[in-house]
Amino acid sequence: MDEIQSLDQYFTVVRGARPAVMIFSAGWCPDCRYLDTFIDEVIRDNPDFDFYKVDRDQFGELCETLDILGIPSLVAYRDGQVVDRFVSKLRKTKEEVQSFLDDVRAKVAPAS
Repeated sequence: MDEIQSLDQYFTVVRGARPAVMIFSAGWCPDCRYLDTFIDEVIRDNPDFDFYKVDRDQFGELCETLDILGIPSLVAYRDGQVVDRFVSKLRKTKEEVQSFLDDVRAKVAPAS
């Protein structure tokens, strides 16, 4: 998973046509470290998404603007729009993250 290094990079990624999931976290956060125990498997199982880590401490103003009040939190984007948010201060399980991604997938699927 790539880590966002600048606001320019962040805005370039979220404007892309491919769904991107921003994972807001911090190194000191125990629930973020718990997410790290399974996130590689989730990423591998969901190749239709691009995943990026956003350090909450490095991008505090961005987090405030986006109402990211708890971490870890996930926000999915496509074409510059928020598709869905999984934002809370609570620990996320692998199953909850996968359910969130399934919901995002349904929202970005082409209409048939």
